[in-house]
Amino acid sequence: MKGNLFVVSGPSGVGKGTVCKAYVEKHPEVYLSISATTRNPRAGDADGVTYYFINEEQFRSGIAKDAFLEHAVYCGNYYGTPKEPVMKHLEAGGDVILEIESDGAMHIRSHFPEAVFIFVCPPSLEELKRRLEGRDTETPEEIQARLEKAKSEFPRAKKYNYMLMNDDVAAAVRRLEAIIDAEKCYMPRNIEFINKEFLK
Repeated sequence: MKGNLFVVSGPSGVGKGTVCKAYVEKHPEVYLSISATTRNPRAGDADGVTYYFINEEQFRSGIAKDAFLEHAVYCGNYYGTPKEPVMKHLEAGGDVILEIESDGAMHIRSHFPEAVFIFVCPPSLEELKRRLEGRDTETPEEIQARLEKAKSEFPRAKKYNYMLMNDDVAAAVRRLEAIIDAEKCYMPRNIEFINKEFLK
């Protein structure tokens, strides 16, 4: 039986990466996909751990070779999900989390309609701005660009299956656990098991 694909998105600074990382630390059997990006590393970033940091030429080469499940340009930088490790884990029956931007999520939706889409939401725009400023990694102009981009992303939230409020990381992780547990018990995802084990 194939694994389940969970797509987690939300505006920059909402803390989706923090929540996903905390979840997989508690559930190491779940594979958290590592995206590739052309943006510069921030303090605390590690190549091959937080992102695969590559240049634009390498990224464009990957696009030409169909090496990404999805890719998008976000605030002037390329982001994409390497295809091979995700498909490998799904085919082996493992669950996968994609922590990606909403542009990429919409592309995944068209190719994986069975995936579960989770939109991480901040308590308010003011709190989102505070978090972006607190990272101390972008100029005021870059922060404003990310806030404007965030405003354009919220209408897309209606296309997701779940909203995940990140007002507190520990609480958000518990909510993510509840969503994933419920989806794994959802009967349409288990018909193959029922047929194989009990309806021979």
